[in-house]
Amino acid sequence: MNFITPAFAQAGGATGAVDIMTQMAPFAIILVIMYFLILRPQQKRAGAHADLVKNLRRGDTVVTAGGVVGKISRTLDDAEVEVEIAQNVKIRQLRHLITEVRAKGEPVKE
Repeated sequence: MNFITPAFAQAGGATGAVDIMTQMAPFAIILVIMYFLILRPQQKRAGAHADLVKNLRRGDTVVTAGGVVGKISRTLDDAEVEVEIAQNVKIRQLRHLITEVRAKGEPVKE
């Protein structure tokens, strides 16, 4: 009893590359979908946050990552700002931990 016919054995070598491409196509499609649904929006959010942090100025009402709401009283350097959270109560806050600008204010007069 012969399980492999000569015709079937001869056709096996020609379809090897096609089989690999057929098996890899779903992985390629999944990677493309993952890029458009996960990676691309994340890059856009990171770019928007970088613009937000770069454009901070005195007088802006901000929300920090810890949930503290305050007004920027001055910028210390490229990494930190001073936020007034109550009258005569000021904290130093890292710029990248500011998550939201509630109101763009006019610069505070000194």
